[in-house]
Amino acid sequence: MPNSGLNGPYPLAHEKIDAVVTRESPGAYIFGRASNGTFYVSYVGRSDSDVNRRLHEHVEEYPSFKFGYFPSPKPAFEKECQLWHDFRGPEGELDNKNHPARPEGTDWGCPVCDIFD
Repeated sequence: MPNSGLNGPYPLAHEKIDAVVTRESPGAYIFGRASNGTFYVSYVGRSDSDVNRRLHEHVEEYPSFKFGYFPSPKPAFEKECQLWHDFRGPEGELDNKNHPARPEGTDWGCPVCDIFD
């Protein structure tokens, strides 16, 4: 199983998000469940401006999350793409079936595939 390179896992609860996601920053995240030392990914996402705020929008949808800060929206988008490709599996097992969308007004490409070419 690929390594996400993200911080966590943590319970997806308002108090825990505020305790561990302490900066207003672009970020990427994954939701899923932890079991016997393995994190099973169900959803991949990002925020272009405030990953803390975005995580709060999903409380109670999944049991756990992992996240990472990024210095700007572009590396957050690129990480989201990488995670989506790494964890979607051959049968498209993620809850978000569609390739991550690039931020509006950008012409950024996916670092893994040529979907936007």
